[in-house]
Amino acid sequence: MSDKVNEIKISYIGNVKFSMWEKVRNSKDSADLLFENWDKDTIGVYESFKILLLNNSNKVKGIYQVSQGGITGTLVDLRILFAVILKSLSVGIVLCHNHPSGKLIPSESDIRLTNKIKKAAVLFDVNVLDHLIITPNGDYYSFADNSII
Repeated sequence: MSDKVNEIKISYIGNVKFSMWEKVRNSKDSADLLFENWDKDTIGVYESFKILLLNNSNKVKGIYQVSQGGITGTLVDLRILFAVILKSLSVGIVLCHNHPSGKLIPSESDIRLTNKIKKAAVLFDVNVLDHLIITPNGDYYSFADNSII
């Protein structure tokens, strides 16, 4: 290999053995896991967008923060999102972002973004299982449970 070309790697931080990986069975499982791993000092301050990366048994490979934004929104770069999904060889994902306001209603831009990600995911045979909105007190809204996804 040439010394003039960078190698790109993906890594897992932590020592969770495969046998201990959490399994996602429903929106509550996803929401609880994401909320548990959210920084409680910032969940009520600004929006962040994260994804749960899943294997074909819906076991969680990891959580990745795609973006961090402002008080009322965050931008998601689909190239970064799918780079992580593909590099981690994930076959399913759960999208998630927080609403610092505590409001559990998806905006039109939330719905448009979800549809855009779903459409792109089809090209890579990645299953978008849900999109969750989480509030600072742990309440959540599931696009799947409300038939939006």
